[in-house]
Amino acid sequence: MVTSEYERRIAARFATFDQDGNGYIDREDFSGAAKVLLAEFGTRARSDRGQALYGGAEAFWQGMAGIADRDGDQRITREEFVNGAVKRLRDTPDRFAEIARPFLHAALAVAGGGGDGDGTVGVEETARVLKVLGVPGELAGSTAATLDTDGDGRIGEEEIVSAFARYFTVPE
Repeated sequence: MVTSEYERRIAARFATFDQDGNGYIDREDFSGAAKVLLAEFGTRARSDRGQALYGGAEAFWQGMAGIADRDGDQRITREEFVNGAVKRLRDTPDRFAEIARPFLHAALAVAGGGGDGDGTVGVEETARVLKVLGVPGELAGSTAATLDTDGDGRIGEEEIVSAFARYFTVPE
């Protein structure tokens, strides 16, 4: 049962992970997210970047399942997600960041494809990633722009990882 405002916010964020809208989060949601990101940026699944993204998606799924899949059925219900976030991650957002890092690192590499290899990605590419993962267009653009704290048009991995963790674990 969702009772606090924080729990209501976290419950609403469940849909971000439930990519196929079937009412629970499972391994296919993570591999599906990887697949649509690869398609968006024209990256082959069998390329090094594609394999890293799928590997990151699997690591992310395993971490999420370890935190939230209380009954061990390889599916995370909305209630399990809320309870996992509230009880296990609220006080330790760094743990969530580390679970997400391999996927986010690989997603940045895919999005930055032809970049200069400095570990950053452009604001426009970041907005594209967010849109592909289900963030509405205008919100994706404004969110990406907000991540560019120094205004240079580039966003680094640390900014993205910490913002991601805050979004899912810290009450606003």
